[in-house]
Amino acid sequence: MIRNVLGATLASGAVFALSALAQGADPSLGRNLAAACANCHGTNGMSVQGMPNLAGQQRAYLVQQMQDFRTGKRPATIMHQLAKGYTDEQIEALAAYFAAQKAR
Repeated sequence: MIRNVLGATLASGAVFALSALAQGADPSLGRNLAAACANCHGTNGMSVQGMPNLAGQQRAYLVQQMQDFRTGKRPATIMHQLAKGYTDEQIEALAAYFAAQKAR
């Protein structure tokens, strides 16, 4: 029984990791880029100052929001300017990183 649970847990973790890699997300790239987000969105995406938490958000949602900031579809004070500085690969890496973080 324990082996089955452990095997299923390991398999699901491997599927998640492979899914992120298949979508072009580099875990170390996302972690490195996320340091720039910490001033407003908190360490590991857990905000403390009224800014949105990024930790635990769905990857696809985060990608869409960054793309919307970049194109101006979603208005913002500063995010539209910051988002223009990221490539699609970097946005994917950031989204995968924050999606993998535990939300409060």
